[in-house]
This record gives sequence, C-alpha cells and structure tokens, in this order.
Amino acid sequence: MPGLLGKKIGMTSVFSADGKNIPCTVIEVGPCVVTQIKTVENDGYAAVQLGFQEKKEKHTTKPEAGHFKKAGVAPMRHLAEFKSFTEVPELGATITVDIFQEGGFVDVVGTSKGKGFQGVVKRHGFGGVGQRTHGQHNRLRAPGSIGACSYPAKVFKGMRMAGQTGNERVTVQNLQVIKVLPEHNVLMIKGSIPGSKGSIVIVEK
Repeated sequence: MPGLLGKKIGMTSVFSADGKNIPCTVIEVGPCVVTQIKTVENDGYAAVQLGFQEKKEKHTTKPEAGHFKKAGVAPMRHLAEFKSFTEVPELGATITVDIFQEGGFVDVVGTSKGKGFQGVVKRHGFGGVGQRTHGQHNRLRAPGSIGACSYPAKVFKGMRMAGQTGNERVTVQNLQVIKVLPEHNVLMIKGSIPGSKGSIVIVEK
C-alpha cells in the first residue's frame, strides 16, 4: 500500500546516534481496513479505499452501513482512497504500520489550524506600508494599493488581501521516518506536520 490514515498525537524529541536532538511528530497510523476496491471497469479508475477508527452502528447512516456490510467490516469513522499500489489487497484486509520502514521518507497530508480572518501581514507576510511618524497611527499593517486607478480600473483576480487563514489541506513532503513502533501502531516522523493534536492525517510513502 502507498499509505495509511492516522491521527496526530503530538510532538516530542529523540536523540540520534551522534547525539543530536531531533524534533519529531508522533502519529498513530492504522490499523486501517480495506473497505472497497475500485477498478477501471466498474469505477473508471483503480484505487483502494481504507477505513480508520471504528464507530458505533447507531452513528452510521443506512447507505454507509450497507457499504461496510458488503466489505464485511465494522463501520469506520474516516475513509480515504489510495492509488499507485503494486499489489491489490483483499477486501476486508487489515493493513498496519509495518508497511513503513525506519529511515524512509513520507509525505503527510493534513488540515492546517484555522486562524480566522487575518490581515495581510499575518496571512501573506507583508511588511506594512507608510512611515511610522508625523501623526500617522493606523496604516502600519495596511496592504497599500491593490490596483490601477485609470486602466484597467479593476482589481485583478488573485490579489493578496486579508481573509480566512488556515483550515486548509496542506501536504508536507519528504519527511524522514525516525522510528516505527508496531506494538503501538506509532510512527515518529522528523519535523512538524499540519494540524492540531487529534487531527486526522494521511501518511504516504
């Protein structure tokens, strides 16, 4: 399998063999269950759907219950599809953290923390405009000019302005796997990943 679903536990640090202190993110990865196998003939593309974290039947809609019953698995809280796999697993099979190796590299997909409506300094790293003296008091963090005045007399699409910040899908690439703890279904990955503690992430090889 090219990847698994997991839950961000938090951050810690470990010492390497040469005595360096390495910051790590602890992720509970799997076990994940194969809930559907999509084929080109039936679905138009090939993919494997995995489920993570069981949930009660009373919290499951009837269409979802039928979907999981067809796979012969318990209802799952989170689902994700993975492509580019070499071997097709069996429907209902359980995949664990053992597919990852220490020293390997992974990509982690998560949802960044939401920060609400923010100005351009925090959202885009603007430096602010205008002088700091001569009675000027409320233009330090302003965006400045946002368009031409005579022609084309409009603001172009994509102009960096204030707005909703965070709470978006973010992918961090080429993070090194420091440790694999199969007995606890845990990966320790070098560096930080997007999202808060307890958020769901996708770890891909």
